[in-house]
Amino acid sequence: MMHSLRWLVFLLAAFILNFPIISTVVTSLKSRAEVNANAGLSIQQPTLDNFIQVLTVTDRLNIYGYLQNSLVAAMIGTILPIIICFPIAYAIARRNYGSNILFPLVINLRALPLIIFSIPLYLMYQFMGLLDTRLGLGLILAVINLPLTLLILVNGIHDVPEELDEAAKIEGASLWIILSRVVLPVCRPAVVVTFIFGFITAWNEFLFGLMLTTRDAVPMTVGASFFFSSGGGGIQWGMAAAIIIIAALPPTLLGLVMYRQISRSMLGGAVKG
Repeated sequence: MMHSLRWLVFLLAAFILNFPIISTVVTSLKSRAEVNANAGLSIQQPTLDNFIQVLTVTDRLNIYGYLQNSLVAAMIGTILPIIICFPIAYAIARRNYGSNILFPLVINLRALPLIIFSIPLYLMYQFMGLLDTRLGLGLILAVINLPLTLLILVNGIHDVPEELDEAAKIEGASLWIILSRVVLPVCRPAVVVTFIFGFITAWNEFLFGLMLTTRDAVPMTVGASFFFSSGGGGIQWGMAAAIIIIAALPPTLLGLVMYRQISRSMLGGAVKG
């Protein structure tokens, strides 16, 4: 009896937490007429027409271009912070450089609302010619990911025994060798977690994608909103739901595939503190 009750509570909680996702998936599988006649979770005649239409509309709304823009910008915004933060994290974790001022300052930047940076950032990008470019979007995504990246990598390097560094120094290894061949392999779980969280954050960013792009570098999150534009017949909710599902697939699949890696890293203390 208690076992059945626990399962009932679990299923109810899972349904409530995932209700928006379930509703969106159901809507994406309905025809326009059925969406207007039946707004509930039941489906009388499931169809894939909404997905087919979204994937074949390339004249006004190019989903493949949006996906490519998001992928390039998200990779820049994910990999660049790791490259920048890894040696900084080593200096903070091993030699206590910047631990009292720099580290808290960078971490606390993430607590500020991003809209504060919108006006000066737009003016700076306009002056530098970075508006509506993948590089420009990727750079601001990298800045957004810096605090979390630094936090995870500092904690990850803290977990690496200093005896490994000392042993490498005795063998005559340079600092670069210690970083790349001793510390980095041991910190690989923390780096993987940093990449996953950074990619998901960069992919889902909407504000700067809307503000800094207009045509050539529009990311998927902004491009998906174009499908909500009502034409003569109003908003096509089925197509809108289908584009939302497609936009959410890359970070969702990445999280599912790397779930075990994330769990091991968290249990190992890579994201503690």
